[in-house]
Amino acid sequence: MKALREQISSCTACENDLEFGVRPVFQFSRQSKIIIAGQAPGAKVHKSGIPFDDASGDRLREWMGVERKTFYDERNIAIVPMAFCYPGKGKSGDLPPPKICAETWRNSVLQELKQVRLTLVIGQYAQAWHIETKPTLTETVKAWRTYSEGILPMPHPSPRNNIWLSKNPWFEAEFVPELRKRVKLALE
Repeated sequence: MKALREQISSCTACENDLEFGVRPVFQFSRQSKIIIAGQAPGAKVHKSGIPFDDASGDRLREWMGVERKTFYDERNIAIVPMAFCYPGKGKSGDLPPPKICAETWRNSVLQELKQVRLTLVIGQYAQAWHIETKPTLTETVKAWRTYSEGILPMPHPSPRNNIWLSKNPWFEAEFVPELRKRVKLALE
């Protein structure tokens, strides 16, 4: 595990494609009970080096019903995005995570996480890797009950998704209480 973490931390596979350089951001341990499978770190996280150290993280922790201390304890929560480095800015948000990162590291990391009870699959890129998706992200998230107990597809908690949240009030009314219940059970 230590060697794997060191290899990821020193990875430069994407450096020629990343405007802001490489800075892999992740957290996991063999004891992790929950995986947060997200997209890629954003600009603020790239600067701090702390996963979900931004408004998205605040909302995600609120949805999950966990404090920062619990969230950042790698024995509780593994944060394993589809790409470990910030991909840069696109026209309407961040660029997609470079595929080479997941192709290089994802299976090796997931094989080490044998204590996982719940996987939160955030956004379309992570969903495409982890589950059979529906035609749209909304349909995939809306079908959350059809996936196994150990998988929950979610929209990204970014403030950019405020419009999506206002158009889909069922998410906070139905999904979030179930999310909190499953998180609590996974951490027990």
